[in-house]
Amino acid sequence: MFTLLAIAPPAFATSELLPQPDPKFNGKIGITYQNAKPDLSVFNTPSAKKDAPNVLLVLLDDVGFGASKTFGGSIETPTLDKLAANGLRYNRFHTTALCSPTRAALLTGRNHHSVGSGTIQELATAYPGYTGLIPKKTATIGQILRNNGYSTAWFGKNHNVPDNQTSGVGPFDRWPNGLGFDYFYGFIGGETDQWYPTLYENQNPINQPATPEQGYNLTHDLADQAIAWIRYEQSIAPDRPFFAYFAPGATHAPHQPPPEYPEKYRGKFNHGWDKEREIIFERQKKLGVIPANAELTPRPEEMPAWDSFDEQAHKLFAREMETYAGYLEYSDREVGRVVDAIDQLGKLDNTLVIYIVGDNGGSAEGSLIGSCNEMLNLNGLDLTIEDNLKCYDIWGSPETSPHYAVGWAWAMDTPFRWTKQVASHFGGTRNAMVISWPKQIKDKGGLRDQFHHVIDIAPTLLEVAGIDEPRFFDGIPQKPIEGVSLAYTFDKAGEKADGKRDTQYFEMFGHRAIYDDGWMASAFHNRVPWKNAGTVPFNQDKWELFNLKEDFTQANDLSATNPEKLKELQAIFLLQGDKYNVFPLDDRFAERIDPSNRPSFTTGRSHFEFYDGMTRLGEGIAPNTKNKSHSITADLVIPDQGTEGVILASGGTTGGYTLYIKDGKLTYDYNYFDIDRYSIASSSPMPTGKVKVRFDFDYDGDGVGKGGTGKLFINGRQVGQSRIEKTVPGRFGLDTQDVGMDLQAPVSKAYKPPFKFTGSIEKVTFDLKS
Repeated sequence: MFTLLAIAPPAFATSELLPQPDPKFNGKIGITYQNAKPDLSVFNTPSAKKDAPNVLLVLLDDVGFGASKTFGGSIETPTLDKLAANGLRYNRFHTTALCSPTRAALLTGRNHHSVGSGTIQELATAYPGYTGLIPKKTATIGQILRNNGYSTAWFGKNHNVPDNQTSGVGPFDRWPNGLGFDYFYGFIGGETDQWYPTLYENQNPINQPATPEQGYNLTHDLADQAIAWIRYEQSIAPDRPFFAYFAPGATHAPHQPPPEYPEKYRGKFNHGWDKEREIIFERQKKLGVIPANAELTPRPEEMPAWDSFDEQAHKLFAREMETYAGYLEYSDREVGRVVDAIDQLGKLDNTLVIYIVGDNGGSAEGSLIGSCNEMLNLNGLDLTIEDNLKCYDIWGSPETSPHYAVGWAWAMDTPFRWTKQVASHFGGTRNAMVISWPKQIKDKGGLRDQFHHVIDIAPTLLEVAGIDEPRFFDGIPQKPIEGVSLAYTFDKAGEKADGKRDTQYFEMFGHRAIYDDGWMASAFHNRVPWKNAGTVPFNQDKWELFNLKEDFTQANDLSATNPEKLKELQAIFLLQGDKYNVFPLDDRFAERIDPSNRPSFTTGRSHFEFYDGMTRLGEGIAPNTKNKSHSITADLVIPDQGTEGVILASGGTTGGYTLYIKDGKLTYDYNYFDIDRYSIASSSPMPTGKVKVRFDFDYDGDGVGKGGTGKLFINGRQVGQSRIEKTVPGRFGLDTQDVGMDLQAPVSKAYKPPFKFTGSIEKVTFDLKS
């Protein structure tokens, strides 16, 4: 005889369990409907609390603390100005120093290593803090708000899809829809071409609605889509609050604004980056966004002085900064269009607008002299000033993929040291922020100086929406949110309130720091952010100590006079690093690009078959032909009248290869960073009927990025051969692999996209050799 024990499940408030259980039926069931009573509450969906605010969360990209006019910069930011005048400015707000990590921390309210995002998705490795996989135990703010009665949408950059999960077969649980957003319109990855973006609507790849020649540019399109979604949502459900996450990807390279914006800044940066920092610093003091006793930190010795270059270089550098300035103003004005649309609906008074001006500091990834093809730099290579000057008249156009010089990134980070990637110093981690909520914030134009971090945004949203942090999501126990709400700063008393963040670690590529109760210990790792290859010993790093209560800019190192305090903070860093999955430290960049670090459906395979119309396969998931011998075979049907068009293309303007037919000739073109272009054309015309064409590449070996010999075959007979002296070692760029056409920016200058194939493609086969 067995006795069954009734064990009661643990009691949790409904709000702690998400998704919420289905409504209980409280009507009456009869044999027929005549003696039954319906209960309309079964149709109830989760609803937000009465008067819960709408939320517009804006996140710009690669913008330093001193770039915007609102925070002392030389670049017009009228939308930020307007919101600041009607809300609050924050001058001690921090990010993680890099794209994906900041965005993961923002979405989850947890530290970036806690959510597997210790680096960007393209460099993910198989360690808990670096997988690129946001854990199921860390529900996002989108998931929580959606399950508490909010409409949710995401526009722009999503750099939180694992690089090995970007194909059309998923998995999709870490795409925006899977992370709690009803609607997504934007791009997947760290950046995209502003003229030829890789666009997705929800999980579906789509073509851009117009061409650059027709006036298309991505950020304007994103604003259009955000406005349309907000209007539609409010037309159908005006009492339901919305959460719109607007992250345009600007001003990340490539710097490609509409040409009228850079024109406004012609000649305004001819004085150079050293003088620009001085100008910004004085303006910041006058505005009061930095303390009166703040010190302007010196230029790191690794960065060149403006005066160390000649007149031709100065001409180039000024053009780079003019383009960037136009890009930031343009982006801010597009944010303004979204804000104005909310105002026109009469909803702005109860809309919480959080405008974070950058996911890290200004980017030094463009090299010491800038680049008109930043993909080359990301592959660990550099252009010369002479190379860049060839792009001078078209800088920022669809024919370029530009980035500015390191000195400009440093100037945009005034008054701090260093730049993006450098988590040890505020040039990499301190970003300007403005919060506006007219209904609640009455200290118009106020300044808040409490120390806060991007992980504090999610708990702030939960507090203002009156939502409890869930203990379970989809049945999975949740890791507690690690941020603290900064809503206490919203009222007038918040101006003098003590900060609620006592401790915060920072780490990126080995650059590391720890903040604790007004003190900060910082270790600059001896790897500069514009060198994207190589590694250096961690035990050679020098730790510095700063008293931030007296030293706003980390200008005065106290490590020699207070070594015990430094040791105390170093010990705290080790504890925090262990707690939040920071270890092992890893300073490699280009070396981690190798897709084999992130197993996917294509890992370990050497044979692939694709079919006509299979397009937009991301580079992280496409067959990797780099640094190896390989064959590409296509089975075609050529009509009697002949044919033309692209058989296969991978990459775009920044680099790649394409196999196509034009003027009756089979042709293979290889684009080496738009510096060298190689073309192999068949010596005989294409036959008609069923035809098998093949391209063979015999790689020279002995390292990466080497050359080789390319050969063309038609029906087994060799019809062309030539040397390809240089090949791309790591990544072609922002475009995708397409069969039967070349979408987005063209690989070859011999045709205009999409140059669709007019015959029939039965199959395209890859055979990769080890």
